[in-house]
Amino acid sequence: MSQAIDEAPTRDAAALIRAIAERRDRAAFAALFVQYAPRLKAYMRRLGAGDETAEEIVQETMLTVWRKAALFDPARAAASTWIYTILRNLRIDMMRRTRPLPPELAAAGEPTEPADACELIDAAQRTARVRTALASLPPEQAEVVRLSFFDERPHAEIERALGIPLGTVKSRLRLAMAKLRRVLESDE
Repeated sequence: MSQAIDEAPTRDAAALIRAIAERRDRAAFAALFVQYAPRLKAYMRRLGAGDETAEEIVQETMLTVWRKAALFDPARAAASTWIYTILRNLRIDMMRRTRPLPPELAAAGEPTEPADACELIDAAQRTARVRTALASLPPEQAEVVRLSFFDERPHAEIERALGIPLGTVKSRLRLAMAKLRRVLESDE
């Protein structure tokens, strides 16, 4: 066993990370690995991860430490804090990747019954009525409706995009919705 690994518990983790960053020092990395890998794995096990998952996240964490050692700033955080933050972020990423889809999204991918002809005709007629109603709006109101409902942009973003006050955005939207309601109700 090398001397660097024997000294692992007593060596300063920040100095080891600095050696990795500056010289790609494999002995420093081995010492850091021996010092932190068991702790990280135990921490992951306490959080409920299985052995295989804990091992995988620890390996990825230590690989990230090797790759990003130059980004470590001892003035901003202790070495242990930096390493555990990497672990935490990788754990969150893994949880996001493996989390099951919500039921409404899972069902969206399932085949559905084909719509019958009457439903398709009704939908096409509704779409045509809405398009006609939108075409009847003044251009500035139609633009606000398009940005708000079709582009799903918040009112503050519409304000910035069009260079108009927020109150004007809301006013145009309110007037447009009132006119659309009147036009669509008169068509029924």
